[in-house]
Amino acid sequence: MKNKEKFDVIGIGIGPFNLGLAALLDPVDELSSVFFDQSDGFDWHPGLMLSHVTLQVPFLADLVTMADPTSKYSFLNFVKESGRLYKFFIRENFYVLRKEYNAYCKWVVSKLPNCKFSHKVVAVEHRDGLYAVTVLDTRTAQASVYYTEKLVLGTGTSPHIPDFIDKDILPKVIHASRYLHFKPDILESSSVSIIGSGQSAAEIFQDILPATENGLQLNWFTRSARFFPMEYSKLTLELTSPEYVDYFYNMPYEQRKQLLARQNALYKGINYDLINEIFDTLYEMSVESTPLNVELRSNMQLDKVAATANGSYDLYFTQTELQQVYRCQSDFVILATGYTYKEPDFLEGIGHRIDRMRNGLFNVRRNYTIDKDGKDIFVQNAELHTHGFVTPDLGMGAYRNSWIINQLAGREVYKIEKRIAFQQFGIAEERDRFSRKEETMAIEATK
Repeated sequence: MKNKEKFDVIGIGIGPFNLGLAALLDPVDELSSVFFDQSDGFDWHPGLMLSHVTLQVPFLADLVTMADPTSKYSFLNFVKESGRLYKFFIRENFYVLRKEYNAYCKWVVSKLPNCKFSHKVVAVEHRDGLYAVTVLDTRTAQASVYYTEKLVLGTGTSPHIPDFIDKDILPKVIHASRYLHFKPDILESSSVSIIGSGQSAAEIFQDILPATENGLQLNWFTRSARFFPMEYSKLTLELTSPEYVDYFYNMPYEQRKQLLARQNALYKGINYDLINEIFDTLYEMSVESTPLNVELRSNMQLDKVAATANGSYDLYFTQTELQQVYRCQSDFVILATGYTYKEPDFLEGIGHRIDRMRNGLFNVRRNYTIDKDGKDIFVQNAELHTHGFVTPDLGMGAYRNSWIINQLAGREVYKIEKRIAFQQFGIAEERDRFSRKEETMAIEATK
């Protein structure tokens, strides 16, 4: 095992959020950094890299622009260097293709010397005021120890599989994140059922839908009361503002939890245009094909999946409004059941330094730290319960990274907007506003 040099900050995991942090740190000369990821290279959701799908945020929500519009790592600079800026201009579409975003991120990776793939962090300890990070080079099996004063955890979220599903004995029950790996087999099967009603479920449904004209039975079930669109009106978008994050953060935990449960339409819905495209396709198909080999059902809670003797699966549901049981048989099951944060095992070595809530969740401070001193260990996309629904949004990345970098540098490296919304969210803000008004009136009265 080799001892390596010391860095001001070490990032663990290189997804879009930590990659954005690496890019924004690049011009900050006083901060040395290195980022590790166990994967062999950057590849963002390869199992869902459908050729026609786009991001749900505009191109300005790239890795850097919302923190530094002049950055050489912007998406616009990527398309310029790729010789495609005028094509992008003529396209007149704010929403980037997902595969193009993936190519953009790989381009940024290629320009950053501080991003190391095929490097798995296996242990972290705290020694003499420094974090000792043990890293295994998966290509050479050589272990090395790196030292740092600060850590940024960007290990990301993992596919959520319901507890009652044993994926080891149900090989054709897959998470949506693996869809493209199984697509050829799915299209050769007799039936497939999609569980969930978010964007991924809708994209997969739309992708499979043409195959139903060749006899494939396609089912789409959701526990929600309807197949709902993501709410994207402009005043609603103000709920992604810094001041709303402050408002949400300062609520008691139970109140935050209840509020999140009511906000599904803000971050778990389907693109409005995609819902309409699906309906229009179904309508066009129905002109000459009735009935369709398609079934859509809402209010369906999946309770059990059991293998049958013929190699297919029985799916048992509860219709939540009628409280009735429904059974469906399917060759393949695609779980579009989202993602959850899973704490990495290496945190055990520094568990005593991490601040937690009574329920065991990270007690994430407003500055995105989870250590008891509030200055050493930062998290990316692990603060949904403290900072709100905007946490996993790509548009949040540059804002959060501005906070982190300013904390690391001890100065304002990147300007952070304090107020962007026209509306006010809390009574305290109202009191402040009236106090300022009363103060102004008092001053005017003395003139």
